[in-house]
Amino acid sequence: MKKETLIRLYRKMLEIRIFEEKVFELYGQNLVPGTIHLYSGEEAVAVGVCTNLRQSDYIVSTHRGHGHCIAKGAKLDKTMAEILGKKTGYCKGKGGSMHIADFSIGMLGATAVVGAGIPIATGAGLSSKLRGSDQVTACFFGDGASNQGTFHEGINLAAIWRLPVLFVCENNLYAMGTRQTQAMLPQDISERSVAYGIPGVSIDGNDVLSVYDAAEEAVKRARGGLGPTLIECKTYRQKGHSRWDPATYRPKGEVEKWLEKDPIIRLEKQLLSNGELSEAKTTRIKREIENAVEDAVKFAVSSPYPAGDEALEDVFA
Repeated sequence: MKKETLIRLYRKMLEIRIFEEKVFELYGQNLVPGTIHLYSGEEAVAVGVCTNLRQSDYIVSTHRGHGHCIAKGAKLDKTMAEILGKKTGYCKGKGGSMHIADFSIGMLGATAVVGAGIPIATGAGLSSKLRGSDQVTACFFGDGASNQGTFHEGINLAAIWRLPVLFVCENNLYAMGTRQTQAMLPQDISERSVAYGIPGVSIDGNDVLSVYDAAEEAVKRARGGLGPTLIECKTYRQKGHSRWDPATYRPKGEVEKWLEKDPIIRLEKQLLSNGELSEAKTTRIKREIENAVEDAVKFAVSSPYPAGDEALEDVFA
């Protein structure tokens, strides 16, 4: 892999992490309405997948979607403004943390309903096929969503019609507080691909290079008209399900074990040891991202809230 790509992967993961840490801080200052679901710890999945996509390609996200947005190319200031409910946000402050969308970069939207994005992604794939474009759709969802009926319906149709979709399961071991082993017998969710006659692979979701390679192969298949792929990325959220979740259901020592597998630290160590990154450049990259996030906060905080008489604008009815 080229050095430029490695640095890009590192930089984008770090950008998501620093952004999420700032969102966590702002929530504590009562600046974020509602609740938040942070992506910290799972950055390798969004970055590894989206780095293989073109701007014209689509993604469908979840309630834990800030990382997906940023990985696909969303601007930090407009993303932050949306999370703070401001008029200058991507959805004019009406979507908030869990419903960010921007069609110009192929971000078809995040949805708070578990598994709801899967049929949307299948529909986007059908659209690409009917129009004869070579656009690919990446659909992100959690392990809990793989037990929803939409999982079967969406993937089954995509398989039958050979649609250009990547079904990316972010298996962080818990559907809210329910551990995967309590909800299904297979250890690998990718085994379910067999039922649909499509390729399925389980990979280390905290290794951005493994994610990148798996996504690269799946994208080639999709663009080549060979249909969908199910990619299970085994990862871990470093915070609770939401801001209100202390995650006391986790066994003692589990968080510490996974923190040792932090995807950003892993890649940083590799790049430093290979000489592709220096301590000085690492410090410079972090400072640049921190400044960009601070600028995004200033933009969002100083932006106005939408006016009350705008409540019915941009809605179907």
